[in-house]
Amino acid sequence: MERTILHVDMNNFYATVECLYHPELQGKAIAVGGDAEKRHGIVLAKSEAAKKCGVKTGETLWQAKRKCPEILFVPPHFELYQKYSLLAKEIYAEYSDRVESFGLDECWLDVTNSPHFGGNGKLIADEIRRRIKEELGLTASVGVSFNKIFAKLGSDMKKPDATTVIAKENFRQKVWPLSVSELLFVGRATKERLDAHGIVTIGDLARAEKEMLRQTMGKNGVTLWEYANGNDNTPVARLEDEREVKSIGNSTTTPHDLVTEEEIKITLYALCESVAARLREQNLVCRTVQITLKDSSLRSIDRQGKLDFESCVSSVLFDKAFQLYRSSEFSRRPLRLLGVRACELSRGGAEQLSWFGDHEKMQRREDEERAIDKIRERFGHFSVQRGIMMMDSELSGINPKERHKAPVDTRKPLLPEEQN
Repeated sequence: MERTILHVDMNNFYATVECLYHPELQGKAIAVGGDAEKRHGIVLAKSEAAKKCGVKTGETLWQAKRKCPEILFVPPHFELYQKYSLLAKEIYAEYSDRVESFGLDECWLDVTNSPHFGGNGKLIADEIRRRIKEELGLTASVGVSFNKIFAKLGSDMKKPDATTVIAKENFRQKVWPLSVSELLFVGRATKERLDAHGIVTIGDLARAEKEMLRQTMGKNGVTLWEYANGNDNTPVARLEDEREVKSIGNSTTTPHDLVTEEEIKITLYALCESVAARLREQNLVCRTVQITLKDSSLRSIDRQGKLDFESCVSSVLFDKAFQLYRSSEFSRRPLRLLGVRACELSRGGAEQLSWFGDHEKMQRREDEERAIDKIRERFGHFSVQRGIMMMDSELSGINPKERHKAPVDTRKPLLPEEQN
C-alpha cells in the first residue's frame, strides 16, 4: 500500500510568533537574533519582508543590515516558540498518531490510515493549514508525497501558506530538475563533491552510477541516490514514542570574558536554572553534573561530579557546578564559554530517603522551584529572579529597560485581532 506522508513547515516561525505579540512589526523586515556586540550576532529567523531583501538564516546581523538597512532585530523568546510548537502538534495529533518532529517548526505526519477526508493527503494538508492560520495565527506550507524525503521537499517548493503534492507518477518531472542542494541532507560540502562529478540536479544524481557514488562517497552516496530515485521507506515515528533522554544541558558564549567569581556565579546560576527547569518539566532528576569551560584562548575542558542524592533543584546543581569550577585548572583563567549538563537521569519520585531531614529540606526547595516555574510560565521568565542575577543584567539576560514593566500573561496565544 502506498503511503501518504505530509511535511508541515510553519513559515518564518520565530519571526511570525514575535509579530503576534508585537503587531507593530507586522509587514516589516525583522530578524530574530542576538546582539552582535555580545557575540550572539546571527540571524535565527527572518520575516517574509526581510527574506525578499536577501536576508538569510545563519548570516551575521551586520550582513543582514547591509542587505536591508531598515531591518529590525528582535531577541528570541524560545519559551513562546516551544509553546506554539506544542499547540501545532495538538492539531496534527487529531489527524494521525504518527507525528515526528523535525525541529520546533516542522513535522512529518503519516496520514495513510487517517479517517479524515478518506485519507486524501491534499485535503488533510489544506485543512491543517486552515486550522493553523485560524487557531494559531500562523501560516504553514505542506508537502504531500509517498515518502518523507519528497514530502519535505514539497513543503519547501512553494511558500508561504501553500500545499504541494509530489506523486509517484510525476516526481521525476517535479523533482529531478531541481538543484541537488534542495535534497535533504545535501549540505555545502556534499554539493561540492557532487559538483566535481558533474552532478548538478537531483535528476543527475538519480541517473548517476550507483557504484561510482559508493566508491567516491561511501554509504552516504548510495543513500542519496536512493532518495533521488524516490526509494525512501523511512517510517514516521509515533507521537507517543519518546527517545530516551541521556542528558540535559545548556551553555553560553558570554558577552565578555569572565574574570571574577561573581561573574562565574551569575552565569552558572542562569545555566543551572535553565537545566533544572527542563528536568522538572520532564519529571527527571540527575545524579551527575558536568561542566564545560572554555578560556579566552579557546582551550576547553569538561569536568563532572556526582551529587549526594538525585535532584532537579537549581541550587543543588549550582553548588556542584561551582565546586567543579573552583577545583579545575581553569579557575584562574578568563573564560568565554560555560556549559552545565545534567547526566545519569532517572524519573523523579523514586529517590532514596536520607537521614537528618535532608529529604524533607530538598523536597521543600523543589516545591518552591516548581511554584516559581508556574509563575514564570504565566508572567514571563524574568518575573521572578534571584538577587544575584540583578547584579549583572548583561550576563543574566535581563533587559534593564524591561525589568519594571508589567508582566505579560503568555498562557494563551494571542491572535493579531485580539491585541487591538
